[in-house]
Parts: sequence; structure tokens; C-alpha cells
Amino acid sequence: MRDTDAIELAAMLCSRLCHDLLSPIGALNNGLELLAEERDPAMRARCIELLEQSARTSADKLKFFRLAFGAAGGFNESVPVEEPRALIEALAGSNSRVTLHWALTSSALLKDAVKVMLNLAQIGLEALVRGGTLDIGAEISDGQSEIVVRATGSRIAFDEEIGRALEGALDDAGLSSRTAAAHMLALLAEAKGGSLQYQRTDTTLLMGAVLPFGDGWIG
Repeated sequence: MRDTDAIELAAMLCSRLCHDLLSPIGALNNGLELLAEERDPAMRARCIELLEQSARTSADKLKFFRLAFGAAGGFNESVPVEEPRALIEALAGSNSRVTLHWALTSSALLKDAVKVMLNLAQIGLEALVRGGTLDIGAEISDGQSEIVVRATGSRIAFDEEIGRALEGALDDAGLSSRTAAAHMLALLAEAKGGSLQYQRTDTTLLMGAVLPFGDGWIG
């Protein structure tokens, strides 16, 4: 990757992070303004409840992006599988119409595999605009690590540019804050000698990642 490409990707990932944090942090600011003006005890209690919710959402998203985009300092080369699972559950927690199903057969993942799982899970969640189920699994098969995320619902909303990014076929004009995460995954998989795939129908989005054994999984 050229230095200019790396800078552009970093800028788009930062834009995505800022976009996703704008809502809960804006809610914090609005809640503080209301709290300063409100005198009714019941309304003040409600304001505090909303502030706590917004603060929790902001913290959950920062933890998510730390592992999904960042270097994940504080961990060794491996990350306990409970960590990405908790982050995905927190991300999905605000949507009562989405049900998560898990099929994980290892106690830990290497950081790169965690990045793949988190980002594919986020893409899957965003595709379930009317709710549905999100199945997340990982296993070792034929000497390689496989991560699968399947979103199933009455309607799947999926930008085909994200699919092109996952396949490593995105052109320069297609890189945006919306496609940056998928593009990052394609570069990661290529660097590790792995691959990404996706299939989409009107009701299902299936995404998979294959990483060489030892580079993507420990168990």
C-alpha cells in the first residue's frame, strides 16, 4: 500500500469512528444542558438515567473501535474470546429486534482474527435494518482458521461497495468512511495470506474469512 493510500484509509476510519460516536456524545451534551436547567426531581432523575445510558454507549463503542480498528494495547498477541463477544453483544444491545447466536470453539483469538470478527459483525448488524438474527462462528478446519458471520432477516440492507471492498476489488473512488473497515479487512487478509468472501440474498448476508492456521487462531 502506498503512503498516500494508508493516510486516506486512516482518515476514513477516523471519520467512521467520529460519525458513530457523534450521537451518544451529543446526547451526553444535551443531557447535561437539560440537567443544568431542570428542577423537577423526577425529570432530573430521568436526565441522569439518559446520561448514564449515553456514557455507557460511548464507552462500549470506544472499546469496540479500539479492538476493531486499533492496536488493542493492553492485550498480548491473543485476546480472550469473551472480550469481542461482550463488545458485539453491547453493540447489538440497543436493538431488541436482533438476536445473536454464537458458535465459538476456542478460548482466545489472535488480534487480527478479532478485528475480522468485530468488523464483520458490525457489517452484519447494520444490514439487519428490520431486525433478525446474527450468527457468529469460528472454527479450525483443514489447517486454517475460519470466521463466519451470517445476518438473516426479512430485509437485508447491504451496500455492494462494501462487498467489493471485502473482495479487495474497491477502486480509489470507492473508498469512503462506509467502506473503509471492509477495505482494511481485505488488506489484512491479503497480508496474512488469507481471504474474505461474501454472499447476499434479499434475506441473508453471509460473510466469511479464512486466515492461515497460527496467524488467525489459537486454542
